Amino acid sequence: MATETMTTETPKRSLVSTDYRTVSYVTGPLVFVNQVSGVAYNEMVALRMPDGSKRSGQVLEVSGDIAVIQVFEGTQGIDVDETEIRFLEEVAKIDVSPDLLGRILNGVGKPIDGGSPIIPEARLDITGAPINPYSREKPADFIETGISAIDGLNTLVRGQKLPIFSGSGLPANELAAQIIRQARVKSGEEFAIVFGAMGITHREAAFFMNQFESTGALERVVFFMNLADDPTVERLLTPKCALTVAEYLAFEKDLQVLVVLSDMTNYCEALREVSTAREEVPGRRGYPGYMYTDLSTIYERAGRIKGRKGSVTQLPILSMPDDDITHPIPDLTGYITEGQIVLSRHLHRRGVFPPIDPLPCLSRLMNLGIGEGKTRDDHRAVANQLYAAYAQGRDLRKLVAIVGEEAMSDTDRRYLRFADDFEDRIVGQGDEGRSIEETLTIGWELMAGLPIGELKRVRDFIDKYHPNAGEQGDL
Repeated sequence: MATETMTTETPKRSLVSTDYRTVSYVTGPLVFVNQVSGVAYNEMVALRMPDGSKRSGQVLEVSGDIAVIQVFEGTQGIDVDETEIRFLEEVAKIDVSPDLLGRILNGVGKPIDGGSPIIPEARLDITGAPINPYSREKPADFIETGISAIDGLNTLVRGQKLPIFSGSGLPANELAAQIIRQARVKSGEEFAIVFGAMGITHREAAFFMNQFESTGALERVVFFMNLADDPTVERLLTPKCALTVAEYLAFEKDLQVLVVLSDMTNYCEALREVSTAREEVPGRRGYPGYMYTDLSTIYERAGRIKGRKGSVTQLPILSMPDDDITHPIPDLTGYITEGQIVLSRHLHRRGVFPPIDPLPCLSRLMNLGIGEGKTRDDHRAVANQLYAAYAQGRDLRKLVAIVGEEAMSDTDRRYLRFADDFEDRIVGQGDEGRSIEETLTIGWELMAGLPIGELKRVRDFIDKYHPNAGEQGDL
């Protein structure tokens, strides 16, 4: 039975809010309500429990007069006979304001840092507004992360979406915190970071809090924090809330915004949990068949708009189950995004930090953000030469295991030393940030250990940048 303000028996949508007591079924985070009228997909819902407490939810599906609602705070304790359901006639929204910078929020955007209430400047739909393809500006300009393996070899470009593929136990969170501390754009432009943490532990939350507060980075960060023991369904809203704030800061307040989302694997697990509760036909590995579409609605919210100064750049982080890069989550993410940064378990075991494996890494938009006037004129050539030399050194390591180093030529032994030095100096920089100038200089110092005849990709810049350019003979 549905009651009009708890008195009328016919469930009609009118100017007066309608409360329903027609819950028929509860499963997982979902509630099924019968005899509804005028209910819309994605509409927000208020639930009042028999003890007077309140919960919130969202309409997932409407079929005839039946509505399926996902409850953010969980369904434990819901009484199918006494729980009252009210449809709020609006979609999920978040209050936005420049005062959000420096604040810590829960997964749905409510302050949890004990600070003063935020006075909203606007209240925005968290699904965002798609950027008209005609209005999109090509991603360009360099974002300096301070990480040599990213800045020098797989440059992050303003407006790009570049994911980090990690594995269980690898220091993805430490890398994310280092990027948040160090990231910057060219001088004279305002820069902000929106960090959406999904399903993190209390220990990880404490780590991020300590990192941000001790370095002063929190002043330019909006921190969305969904903990592992928070409602699973709330995890589905966290990236959308974070991106809505990022779009507001970028396109209304002209800031250059970097969005870090960690961990997208936890988001996809929440998506699978809700799909299972809805008894949908599963796709690969049990994940819903629409996961590709769902992920694209998140990743495609990066970009620039013609006529606007601000930009939204995404750096999503995901854990590859069993280090499997063909798993559906990294696989689909790789299709949608513009490259990937891959962390190596082998380098991590050797104590290299950050353990970025350059060979499977890629930044498809790198050429748009580097070069003279942006980084340096030799940037592309140096990256190509470092990649080629390191790949040859890695291949020679396999040969050494068979024939021994004594059977190698002098040039081969130089490549072997180059590979070791590359991992120690370029990749394994520790937790100290570097400028792009320092990264390129170290690259030239490493290349100086190779015969000059081998440096075919940087031949046009040898006289200008090679440490031994003035010497004669084979260097």
